[in-house]
Amino acid sequence: MSTNGNLEYIAQTWLNAFNARNLEKLLSLYHDQAVHYSPKLKIRHPETNGLVSGKDALRKWWQDAFDRIPELHYQINTLTANDERVFMEYVRQVPTEPDMLVAEVLEIADGLIVASRVYHG
Repeated sequence: MSTNGNLEYIAQTWLNAFNARNLEKLLSLYHDQAVHYSPKLKIRHPETNGLVSGKDALRKWWQDAFDRIPELHYQINTLTANDERVFMEYVRQVPTEPDMLVAEVLEIADGLIVASRVYHG
């Protein structure tokens, strides 16, 4: 499998784990010191300025999301990889809210996500 194929596999595994609410599988894809930026994080926890670092912080953030929005689902539109990054475009779906188009970039090194950044309006 090519490097791009490996990165696409990691991204697809990420999406599957998120949609299954498999927090341990999701976290296993990340480096221990990975950083994550999200506009939703910035809104819900302004003290973070939208940025968390490390698996413990990621665990708290995603567990909170899973608890608050149990019907949250991501539907992939586009997945594009180069040697070290994956660009994902997906639709955030929650039955009680309008669909939201989201883009996310995963930076990957040595088979683990070291940074992720979410973009949406």
